[in-house]
Amino acid sequence: MHTVAVLSLKGGVGKTTVALGVASAALRRGARTLVADLDPQGNATTSLDPPLTDRTLADVLETPTRAVLERAIAPSVWGDQIDVLVGAEELEMLNEPDADIRRLENLSRALDELHTNPLRDEPYELVILDCPPSLGRLTRSALVAADSALIVTEPTMYAVSGARRALEAIEKIREEQNPGLRPIGVVVNKLRVRSYEHQFRVAELRENFGPLVMPTAIPDRLAVQQAQGACSPIHEWHSPGAQEIALTFNMVLAKVLRSSRAGRHRVRGDEDPLDAVEPDNAEVPAKLGDTGTG
Repeated sequence: MHTVAVLSLKGGVGKTTVALGVASAALRRGARTLVADLDPQGNATTSLDPPLTDRTLADVLETPTRAVLERAIAPSVWGDQIDVLVGAEELEMLNEPDADIRRLENLSRALDELHTNPLRDEPYELVILDCPPSLGRLTRSALVAADSALIVTEPTMYAVSGARRALEAIEKIREEQNPGLRPIGVVVNKLRVRSYEHQFRVAELRENFGPLVMPTAIPDRLAVQQAQGACSPIHEWHSPGAQEIALTFNMVLAKVLRSSRAGRHRVRGDEDPLDAVEPDNAEVPAKLGDTGTG
């Protein structure tokens, strides 16, 4: 079971869009996936539209027991391969900046329980942690629990400083609490390929972070909002823009799964059939500098 934290320390960059796009790519590949919605805004939960539960992730973070987990996880409308660890506004009450180490480890304990004793006897192959845009208990709990971290940014003047702060947070958690954690990429979202300003900011990101910046970016397309509003995976939204974005998310998923052949929440020696996942098409139209429609 591989666990990836999707984070940004700046709001409005489309972090949940990336988390849901990776989940959509995993669904397309038939990978059983859990999306844990740590953002008090609950946008991932809204888009995945699970049935009502009488427990949420807020309860799990306080009491990471099997009984609470079973009542906080629900199937999504996307299909029985995608489950949701349901978010709630109450998560904001738990987002204190100086939580003690034991409280920071509760999410990791919950994921260990899901790995050891899977729901419905079907283990999750991928867990996606959608973090809030702040470095309080919620994001730090995700980084303590994760095998890898994916940073989301947009091509603006604040992109470099935001990505740098996120990398510093990842490094601090790696040094102090989770030595297996690794940053696997910086995803540029909302790219307008004809914008000189956006191309300049992407070049600035590459100058600062080198190969950590993903070679493809997610273009600014209306299809993203349309698919999310319809509670539909982007891979099932049929428009040229959606297909372009779906190919990009295939590449992001492949990078996520290649980043760690053995996640912390996987027994040593287990084989993960998703390690071999590659994008459907090697030529992705969302490459920086290309144009697109949609």
